[in-house]
Order: sequence, then structure tokens, then C-alpha cells
Amino acid sequence: MSYTTQMDAARKGIVTPQMETVARKENIRIEDLMERMARGSVIIPANKNHKNLDAEAVGEGMRIKINVNLGISKDCCDVEPELEKVRAALDMKAEAIMDLSCYGKTQEFRQKLVEMSPAMIGTVPIYDAVGFYDKNLQDITVDEFFKVVERHVMDGVDFLTIHAGLNKHTAEKVKSAKRLTNIVSRGGSLLFTWMEINKAENPFYEHFDRLLDICEEYDVTLSLGDGCRPGCLYDATDASQVEELITLGELTKRAWERNVQVMIEGPGHMAMNEIPGNMMIEKRLCHNAPFYVLGPLVTDVAPGYDHITAAIGGAIAGASGADFLCYVTPAEHLRLPTLEDMKEGIVATRIAAHAADIAKGYPGAVEWDNNMARARAALDWDAQFALAMDPVKPVEYRKSSEPEHKDSCTMCGKMCAVRNMNRVLEGKDIQLDD
Repeated sequence: MSYTTQMDAARKGIVTPQMETVARKENIRIEDLMERMARGSVIIPANKNHKNLDAEAVGEGMRIKINVNLGISKDCCDVEPELEKVRAALDMKAEAIMDLSCYGKTQEFRQKLVEMSPAMIGTVPIYDAVGFYDKNLQDITVDEFFKVVERHVMDGVDFLTIHAGLNKHTAEKVKSAKRLTNIVSRGGSLLFTWMEINKAENPFYEHFDRLLDICEEYDVTLSLGDGCRPGCLYDATDASQVEELITLGELTKRAWERNVQVMIEGPGHMAMNEIPGNMMIEKRLCHNAPFYVLGPLVTDVAPGYDHITAAIGGAIAGASGADFLCYVTPAEHLRLPTLEDMKEGIVATRIAAHAADIAKGYPGAVEWDNNMARARAALDWDAQFALAMDPVKPVEYRKSSEPEHKDSCTMCGKMCAVRNMNRVLEGKDIQLDD
């Protein structure tokens, strides 16, 4: 029996190699995995042309995954530094990489990225369209937009961010909403501008079936973009954001009718107390499709530290139902991230995802922490380093300030609580004097 997409296979009861990989990784019965995929609450982004993909699942009951953004731009158009970031992101166990390239040798970079990456790959084709055609935005035709989409999927991209929900009706909400930051989504702002200048409907909304034709042919997952995501706390959960979300829910059903997998993108900037409610609204309006969030950043006043503000929001979002976290680096709002910025963003986001997995009771999540606790109780430094989410920094810290007594650290020395408790419970003497 043949199938077109992973969702189609699940609905027909066909077990794909990607499903087998995911079932093993997630330690889930393949029948349960397929049932969730058939409903659309779990996705396995897996373009037929991405030959070396090590499949991952996103959604209900799955471990929370993280995404890393990178790519070349007009100001930073050298391919090699971005490929170095790719290698580092893979070493640091990122499950997804989004290529946001918008200038220069974008196809060369994208093809190299797909070829070298077992992680799932995402792109935002409208970024590439502006640079590829080298013409004014308003002069790009509908056919030209779709030709770029086709080029990306042929190259093996597993998921596409398409801002199809920002239609004319939602655009009117944006104009009347009096937001402080208007539209901060790059893709959303480009489409809004194109629509306003050409007095036309969003081509990806108007010709959504054409988009589904492409996705179905290559088994590409649609990541329905949040063009109206809030760019500051003030704009969160306003009419524009919710109006677009309603439209995304409608488009999700249309995609599922064609067996096209879907995830929904979400905010953005948002106060902590609003995050759980937003997760609930998204899941309800979008029929429990997997939710992919940027942050949310829980304050607007920490430039240079937004990997922290995003990790706080990401942990809350994950614990409240988000399935996929997009990393944020310290360079957010300021510049293209360096390799070190990227590493900090990955670690912060992995912390948020793991903390949320623990809160949600993901099987085995807390055992990692329990193993670390055992290693700390035994003052087994090598075991602690091996268990560390990022083993490099703790090793460097330890070497930079070595204690007199190897079973302690330079913070406490002989007054180390763990060391002394171990000794007294073993019936040994404790000498605190030098």
C-alpha cells in the first residue's frame, strides 16, 4: 500500500521508517504514535528528499524539541561561519535548524545544510524570495513566490514557515489595533507590505491549495507562521494575534484534509501570567496541533540577556502545552548571533525544554536529574561532567579554581556540606581547621 505523507501513512496503518525511529527514541508504542499522527496532534517532519534525516516527532506526549535559527544575510554573507554554527548546533543536540538566509548564495547554503544535517530543517521561503529575485518586493509575482517554495522543498527542507494566516481581514485588525510595535515578524511584515502596496490578498492564503499541493508531493510539514505575534508585552493577546490564530485553525483543518502535517507558531513577547492561557487558546483554536513558540520573552528590558528572558517563558510555555521551542540568543534584537551567542542560546533553550519535560512528567526526564544528584552526593566530579547538559563549561570552571581537597570545591573547602555529611554518616571524624 502506498502513501503520500507521514500523516497519510498513519491514517492507513502503514508503519514508516521514520515512525519506527521516533517510537524507539520516545519509547512509545507505535500504535499510539500513529493514532496521534492521524489526528494531527503529533508530526514527524520528513521531506522525501532529506535522505540522511534522523527523524524526530513534535507534539502530544513527545519530548519537547528545540530549534536553532541561523543563515546568511547581506551584512554577514559568508557561508562557512554559518556552516560552523551548523556543526556546533548538531554537536549540542539541537533537533531542528531553521535556515533564515535572505541574501547571497542561499541555495548553496541550504543544500549543504540539508546534506550535512540529520536534524530536521526548516526555512522561510519569503525571505529568500526577496534576495533571489533582486527586485522590489511589490514586483514579486504570486508565481515567483511559489517557485521559491518549490525550490526549497525540492532541496529537502522538512518544514516551511508560511504566514498564511495574515489575510486582508487580519491586516485590517493590525491597522486598527494601535500596537506599540506593529508587526515584528519579518515574514509577516513583508507580506503585509506586499498586500498593502498591491491591494491584494495574501497569496499564500488565497492560493492555499496550491501550497498544499507542494507540501503533499514532498511530504513537507507546514509551520503556519504567526505574522501577528506580539513584539512587546503591551501587544500580547490582542485582537490581531487572536484573529490570526483563528484563521490558522481553519487552515489547519484544510491541510489535514490533504494529509499535510501542520504545526502552529506562537508568540513572541508576553507576561508570564498570560503564557498558560495562550497555550490553552492555541491548542483549542488549532485543534491540538503541535505548538512552536519563540520564547516567549517575559520582559522587554533585557537586551543582551534575552536568552534568559526567553528561557523563562519557554519553560512556562512548555509546561503549559507548547511542544517545540525556538531558541533565542543574547544577540536577539541586536545583531546576527556569533558562534558563542548560538551556544548560549541553545543551552538556555535546552534547559527550558528539559524543565518543562520534568513538569509535564515526560517519562524518564527527572531520572537524568536524579542521576546528577547521586553523582553530586558521591562527589563524583567526572560523573557530574558526563551528565551535564553542557559538559564544557563545568569542566572549565573546575579547572580554573582547583581546591586543596579534591572532594570539595573552592567555594566551601573543608566546610563542604556534602563532604561532611558523607563523612559523619560513615562514622568518620570531621576536621574543619586547617
